[in-house]
Amino acid sequence: MRNIKYAFWYLLGLSSLLWLAAEPTVFQSGNFFALRAAMVQYSGIVAMAAMSVAMVLALRPRWPERWLGGLDKMYRLHKWLGIAALVVSVIHWLWSQGPKWAVGWGWLDRPVRGTRPPLENPIEQAFASLRGTAEGIGEWAFYASVLLIVLALIRYFPYRLFYKTHRLLAVTYLVLAFHAVVLTDFDYWTSPLGVVMALLLASGTYAAAIVLLRRVGARRQVEGRIASLQHYPGVHVLEVEIDVPDGWPGHKPGQFAFATSDVREGAHPYTIASAWHGDHRRITFIAKELGDHTSRLREKLRVGQNVKVEGPYGCFNFDDNQPRQIWIGAGIGITPFIARMKYLAQERSARPDQPLPEVDLFHPTADVDETALSKLKADAEAANIPLHIFVNARNGRLTGDRIRAAVPEWRAASIWFCGPLGFGEALREDFAAAGLSVTERFHQELFAMRP
Repeated sequence: MRNIKYAFWYLLGLSSLLWLAAEPTVFQSGNFFALRAAMVQYSGIVAMAAMSVAMVLALRPRWPERWLGGLDKMYRLHKWLGIAALVVSVIHWLWSQGPKWAVGWGWLDRPVRGTRPPLENPIEQAFASLRGTAEGIGEWAFYASVLLIVLALIRYFPYRLFYKTHRLLAVTYLVLAFHAVVLTDFDYWTSPLGVVMALLLASGTYAAAIVLLRRVGARRQVEGRIASLQHYPGVHVLEVEIDVPDGWPGHKPGQFAFATSDVREGAHPYTIASAWHGDHRRITFIAKELGDHTSRLREKLRVGQNVKVEGPYGCFNFDDNQPRQIWIGAGIGITPFIARMKYLAQERSARPDQPLPEVDLFHPTADVDETALSKLKADAEAANIPLHIFVNARNGRLTGDRIRAAVPEWRAASIWFCGPLGFGEALREDFAAAGLSVTERFHQELFAMRP
C-alpha cells in the first residue's frame, strides 16, 4: 500500500511542479480571466496525466508489479487515478464553463479581447483551426467519461455490463487525448512539461488501442481445458481443475490468474489454489458465488470445456525472512493458503531437511461445508501446519487478541491476510496498536480487481 500511495502522489505532484515551472508567474496576475485560463490548463494537465497512467495500468504490465506490491495493488492505484481524473476533470469543466455562466448571469463582465498576433508556426496554426472541434467533442467525451467512471464505481453494477462499458473509456480517452493535444498551451510542448505529457499521451494512446483490440495480456494467455468440477454447497464454492499446456510458465503459491470461459463476460481473476508441478500441468481455481458471474459458473462450465488462462500475477507469495508466519484466510480468502500448503507438503516430501518457517493458519468463516473443511484439514496436516478454524456461529469472531493468545511468539511473526478488506484493515490496526511493525510485516491481498 505504501508504494502505491507514493506513486499516486508523486504523479500528481510531478505534473503540478512541471506545470508551475512552465507557468512561473501564474499567481502574479490580478486578472481573473487570466487565472481562469491558467487553471483550465493546469486541471487539464493533471487530469490527462492521471488518466494516461490509469490507461497504461489497464494493460496489466509486469514491470511495475513487484515495486507496487502486485497486480492487486496496481489495480487499486488504477482506481485511485480514475477517481482523481474524474474529480479534476469536473474542476476543469467548472473552470471552463463557470465563468461563462457568471457572465451570462451578470455576475462578471465579459473580458475585452485584444488583437491576437498572427500565428507563424504551421503546427500551431493547424491546432488553432481545430480548437472548436476539440472543445466540442472533448466536452461530450467528458460527460461520457464521468458516466462510465461512476458506473465502474457502483459495486452492484453487473460485471457483464461493467466489462462492456468500462472498455468504452478507451474510446473517450482517445477523444480527450486529441482534445488535450489541440488545446494545451502551445508553448508547453517545448518545455519539460510538454515532453512528459507527450510521453504520457503516447503511452495512454497505445494502451487504449490495445484495450479496444482486446489484446490485454494476450502474450500471457494459454488455452486450458477443464479437467474436473466439484461443488461445495455449504460454502457456495465451485472448485475447477484446469489442464494447461506447455506455454503455462508455472506459478508460485499465492499468485492468481485471469480465466475466460465466455468472451462476452471477459476475463475474471481467481487465486490459484494448487501448487505447481511441471510433470502434472494442472491448476486449480476456487470460485465463490459472490456476484452475477460467479453465481452462474456452475451452470455454464462443463468438463472438457476450453478456458483461456492468463498469468500468473501477484506478489502475495509468502517470501520473507521471518522465522514464524501467521496466515489468516477469511472465507474464500483461504485459497492462496491452500496453494501454499500443497507446495509445502511437496517441499517437505522432496527435501525434508530444508528449514521452513513455523506457521499457524486461521480460517474464520460464516459458512460451513464439512467436505471442504475435511480437505482443508488434510492439506494442513500434510504441510504440518496447525489449523485454527473459527466458524462464526459456533466460535465467535476472530480477533487480534485470540490470534495472539494462540500464537505467543506473534511478535516474531509476519502476518499474511486474505479476505474481506474491512476485516483485514481492522486486524492491521489491532496489531499495529499491539506494537507489530505492520508496514513491514502485515501483508494483505487487495483482491478487488474491479475498480
